Amino acid sequence: MFSRDRWQEIFQTISKNKLRTFLSGFTVALGIFIFVILFGLGNGLKNTFESFFLNDATNLIWVFPGRTSMPYKGYKSNRQIEFKNDDLEDIKHNFSIYIDYVSPAIYRNQKIKYANEYNNYNVQAVGPGFQFAEKTYLMAGRFINDDDTKHKNKYTVIGRLVRDDLFGKTDPLGEFVDIGGSMFKVIGVFQDDGGDNEERRVYIPYTTKQLQEKNTDKIDQVVIGFKPEIGYFGAIMFEEKLRQFLKDKHQIDPNDQRGIFIRNVADDLRQNQQFASVLQIIVTFVGLGTLMAGIIGISNIMVFVVKERTKELGIRKALGATPRSVIAMILQESIFITTIAGYIGLFAGILILNSLGVKLEHYFIKNPYIDMQTGVFATVVLIIFGAIAGYIPARRAAKIKPIVALRDE
Repeated sequence: MFSRDRWQEIFQTISKNKLRTFLSGFTVALGIFIFVILFGLGNGLKNTFESFFLNDATNLIWVFPGRTSMPYKGYKSNRQIEFKNDDLEDIKHNFSIYIDYVSPAIYRNQKIKYANEYNNYNVQAVGPGFQFAEKTYLMAGRFINDDDTKHKNKYTVIGRLVRDDLFGKTDPLGEFVDIGGSMFKVIGVFQDDGGDNEERRVYIPYTTKQLQEKNTDKIDQVVIGFKPEIGYFGAIMFEEKLRQFLKDKHQIDPNDQRGIFIRNVADDLRQNQQFASVLQIIVTFVGLGTLMAGIIGISNIMVFVVKERTKELGIRKALGATPRSVIAMILQESIFITTIAGYIGLFAGILILNSLGVKLEHYFIKNPYIDMQTGVFATVVLIIFGAIAGYIPARRAAKIKPIVALRDE
């Protein structure tokens, strides 16, 4: 129940003991501030890890042709394996239950020219599914679609840095660039979290590239996005079946380790997830450690504060105050100070984290943050333990006889 007299008494006590109140509040604010900063920096470290290792899709299988190392069925060793368009269709037809999308990829380094500006860029001839594999985000226009590959359209999607290099402030959409002696219309601009190198890429339809190269049907590699619901073990099983299928089709000895190379991101994903889990445990451990240190600090200061007020409590009891009213007053005062100081520390920490942004990126800490739920939870924990820390000595002090309390030094 609200008691105006009690609150007046609390504010009078606070105003008469400014140093004691400041120290109590400062301890609480500092504890929650350090917790927020350390927890936020740990999250920034996780952000850096994710941007390094998880910027591409995590349900991918990359298939590369190689050279055989063993003779097989009349074929000599050291035979170069080549992938063609029919490999794409066979993979789609035989493994449809595992597959979300398939895209070929052809890589070339070519000069690209617009007006008087030109430079060499990584030109990747791909299908529509490649956008999902690379997690490219379109800033303007669209990506390559099935109609572009079917009609071998001379369309291109350029990276953000390619746009900056060639077009400056000019809108590139609808403009034409020279790629390998052919004019391509810019239909989209993308950005990629993978960094500057990935934003210096240019995408064109793979069929257009094949037409440009004497109408061949060869492709450099196959990128397969498997269905996430098949899980890790399903992805491993799919990889083995795919390897066996391609070896049978291209007449490669089943024991030959070099004819076909497959990189299954499911393996990388599992390792990265394990590392991320360890990182999460470390961040949590640091947060809990900081919280415990804050609780111990608050407990010590509360014990000291109540001890200092022993004589005052004796006077109150001599004037007729009951032990219950004495304890309630101390608790109310300590909770009030802890709450105000705790939220000051919380918001100060969040303000500092928000101001950091990417300033610590060189130290592998990117966009540090703490979610409000975690911050409020930590503050409430500190308030509860601050109240408990104040209750125990207050209860003990309330039991002391007034004459004994008045003799306390």
